[in-house]
Amino acid sequence: MMYDQIQAAAAHIKEAYKGEMPKIAVILGSGLAGMADALEDAAIFPYGDLPGFPVTTVIGHTGKLYIGKLEGVPLICMQGRVHGYEGHDQQMLGFPTRVLAALGVETLFITNASGSLDVDAGPGSLMMITDHINFSGQNPLVGVNDDRLGPRFPDMGDAWNKKLRKKLAKVAEKLDIKLHKGVYIGVKGPNFETPAEIRAFRTWGAGCVGMSTIPEVLTANHAGMKVVGVASITNYGAGMVDEVLNHVDTLEFAAKAAVNLERLIRAFVKEISA
Repeated sequence: MMYDQIQAAAAHIKEAYKGEMPKIAVILGSGLAGMADALEDAAIFPYGDLPGFPVTTVIGHTGKLYIGKLEGVPLICMQGRVHGYEGHDQQMLGFPTRVLAALGVETLFITNASGSLDVDAGPGSLMMITDHINFSGQNPLVGVNDDRLGPRFPDMGDAWNKKLRKKLAKVAEKLDIKLHKGVYIGVKGPNFETPAEIRAFRTWGAGCVGMSTIPEVLTANHAGMKVVGVASITNYGAGMVDEVLNHVDTLEFAAKAAVNLERLIRAFVKEISA
């Protein structure tokens, strides 16, 4: 049934959009939705209009899929995402990514808003994700495997594609954008982490923490896509500095980081499509 729903959503988009279907997609996290408005000649699909598509309920996640061109390159932008803490079934957390795969997307650029566990990467900075730790207790690949979607036991040894990371680092250097590097640890939320949890995560080698992204990278690799990602740093982890964490600040600092992130994505998309 999941396979049929995925195909129905993809068919709905293909029927409505007559342009060249992109091979690259970007998922825009909290406070980063504005980049989708930069797409030229974009077709817009609200998630609620797509068959079977889960709908987001979080401020800062508009819930629309854009198809158009950025710097002349065909591109899909997902303006917002769904999260496990919203109550969605864990398999449904991977549904939007599976639809991207059904549309023919081969490269997925994931962005998110994250808390920093690295004292050198403060609010407003960018961190390239080099690997991840799934501490969310959720996995969209749980359940009976459909071989039409991917293998039963997908390898995650290169979940965050090494070649794409190298290209992204070079693009950032050319643009004179400071791009920190770190391991992303995903938690379920919706509460921010405790100081004790942050101390534990730092000892595990994590560089940033957030409440998303893990379902998407797992599903994308399961589907055979190549993944690269950047976290917009919105705050330090609890206990690292004397401040009260809140979602308003998350959106504010994500918006500041979005200026450089959009420059980075624009140049990177042109680079890999050349």
